Amino acid sequence: MSFPKDFLYTKEHEWIKVEGGKATVGITAHAVEMLGDIVHVEMPKVGAKFKQGDSFGTVESTKTVSDLYMPAGGTVLEINTELKNAPEKLVEDPHGKFWIAKLSVEEAPKNLLDQPAYEKHVAEDAHH
Repeated sequence: MSFPKDFLYTKEHEWIKVEGGKATVGITAHAVEMLGDIVHVEMPKVGAKFKQGDSFGTVESTKTVSDLYMPAGGTVLEINTELKNAPEKLVEDPHGKFWIAKLSVEEAPKNLLDQPAYEKHVAEDAHH
């Protein structure tokens, strides 16, 4: 399982890609694999403001419901409506086509993991 080098990651398995003052947010392939069959993605509303660490939605699978935590503070500009109608597609390309939200970033994300640190975190996770 590979994770994009230009993303930053949270320990709760969200990713963020910041480009200028905007960012794309999603969940990692590792999270998708742990969740199993995804049946619903609850998304934030466009225009909603969040601080880093706020819960901004949930991903529901046949096994569990997981909160999504915002990797950076900002305002939601767009949500991935394709996932709203077909949440199971998240497994196909969680790092690309099936991002969850785009936001305007008001504060740079702090204390996130870079790709090597996240891979280490996932490896340690697997041993517990």
